[in-house]
Amino acid sequence: MNTALPKDQLQEVLDRITREVTRESVGIQLAQGESSPGEDLCTVHIGFSQGFHSTLSLRADTAMLTRLTQSFIQEENVIPQDVEDVAKEYFNVLCGQISSALFQATKIASRFTVPAFQQGSFSPEDYQEQFVLSYADENNGSAQLVHFVPVTGEQPETGDTTQTNEEKRR
Repeated sequence: MNTALPKDQLQEVLDRITREVTRESVGIQLAQGESSPGEDLCTVHIGFSQGFHSTLSLRADTAMLTRLTQSFIQEENVIPQDVEDVAKEYFNVLCGQISSALFQATKIASRFTVPAFQQGSFSPEDYQEQFVLSYADENNGSAQLVHFVPVTGEQPETGDTTQTNEEKRR
């Protein structure tokens, strides 16, 4: 039986967990904003490989990820490899919390891939943006949490990311 979350409820869950994990793990307060990361940005992303058929990515200013890294490892001087490692670990924790919350809400177990990191923006092939949550931190850094859904088949109006319409008919 399909017990997916409506799009607005999914957005609320992702927003709440993103703010909580960021505040609790690194002490950065995120506020919803309208701005997007500048040209100097990095992306960390995962794909849900079981339970939910979607991809999440976090696009953020490199400066914001550097501050996140400095706070996380409590060192002022960090190298790009530190930023990559911390961004992947942070996103792994964030996605673990998201997966747990989605299970509590839907009773659908999910698994996600190992976080991948890259300079610049990332959009997975054969997926489209379903929604973007934009954030700013206290230093005017910007980040966006992007939820992608497959482009094949009709996209459900409710934000259902657990099954495509073709899969529901089977």
